[in-house]
Amino acid sequence: MTDESAVRRGRSCVFALHAHLVFVTKYRRGVFTDEHLTAMQPVLADVCADFGAALVEFNGEDDHVHLLVEYPPTVQLSKLVNSLKGVSSRRLRQQFRIRAHRDHLWSPSYFAAACGRAPLAIIRQYVEQQRRPT
Repeated sequence: MTDESAVRRGRSCVFALHAHLVFVTKYRRGVFTDEHLTAMQPVLADVCADFGAALVEFNGEDDHVHLLVEYPPTVQLSKLVNSLKGVSSRRLRQQFRIRAHRDHLWSPSYFAAACGRAPLAIIRQYVEQQRRPT
């Protein structure tokens, strides 16, 4: 979804979940070129679509990539990340024969941060101000 203010509806929920993900190459080796990143974006978007998620933004440098992903609450973020890393690694190695270290493109770790529109203090205040039934 390209509209950041959009709220999605599921069968039994309404949600707007976004995550900022960062994947780093094995040993931070600089292996990516613009051509690699350009080829990687549709691969990542397809994987997201398979999970019912959407790749909102994507960019990277020679040794890491940043993704902004919008995903439904039924998706485990760790499973989405594993699939994104696995499929992108396999496709890039097939197409370009690149690798960072032996047969491993990505470091086994990753960064993930939840992205929301309101700071936690505002949300906390909103929750505190809810009217309790008497």
